[in-house]
Amino acid sequence: MAPAQWFGLKGKAARKTARQSIDALPDGLWTKCPKCNEILFNKELEKNLRVCNKCGYHYKLGAHERIGTVIDDGTFEEMDTGLTPANPLEFPDYETAIKKDKLKTGLSDAVVTGTGEIGDHKVVVGVADFAFRGGSMGSVVGEKIVRAIEYAIDHKLPVIMFTTSGGARMQEGILSLMQMAKTAAACAKLQDAGLPYIVVFADPTTAGVHASYASIGDFIFAEPGALVGFAGARVAQQAGLIHRPDNFQTSEFQLEHGMIDRIVPRRELKSTLIKVLDFCRAKEVKPDAA
Repeated sequence: MAPAQWFGLKGKAARKTARQSIDALPDGLWTKCPKCNEILFNKELEKNLRVCNKCGYHYKLGAHERIGTVIDDGTFEEMDTGLTPANPLEFPDYETAIKKDKLKTGLSDAVVTGTGEIGDHKVVVGVADFAFRGGSMGSVVGEKIVRAIEYAIDHKLPVIMFTTSGGARMQEGILSLMQMAKTAAACAKLQDAGLPYIVVFADPTTAGVHASYASIGDFIFAEPGALVGFAGARVAQQAGLIHRPDNFQTSEFQLEHGMIDRIVPRRELKSTLIKVLDFCRAKEVKPDAA
């Protein structure tokens, strides 16, 4: 409920009173939904996993915030924490930008990998963080993803990847683009090992990440309203795709065209993952049944 409604006012008087009441409060108590303009109490927003309780808008989550929504409390163990980007092309100000993002997010790069439990399933998980260089994939991100998948193969564990990215990291040039083939090859090895690979698209999942390890999961889910696609809308228009539906390059558009399996609201995601993991376990061929 918006603060103006507490006073029983309407129209301009309500809006004026709302602004005055919000301005009088300490900072950090309220958030305005960018989709429906509802004024949300931050504590309630956090309880609702940062989803607007009026229109269902899904706010972006940091890597550790997202881990907290799906991995059982106290079970997550991070791996490869010491890996950090270099500046192989000596790109101007790249090192300064990396330092700023490290301070802002507390991360060493744009993806966090590790092991944890979901229900009674132990899994390997990788979670991208858009706040770190737009979730872009450079050599460290690619290496961490590959190491996580190799660990899953060695220990016969399912893999769950949460993607959010603007694509390959241009400051690393061809070394960044190489990670597309590198991560896809690791996913192929996971498939050869017969282990489940689940991908969840968060907003946005685009470009080089979308065109590599993100789009080759056995099960591909997406959050509602997420931007999903390879090239941006302006690039698509320049390529001659003049007519675009209103939901173009959203998770809803991808579902309509068979590119993902299901759109899953954030509150239903953990239970959905458990069901999928239960299904995969039930389908395993037992040694004595071969």
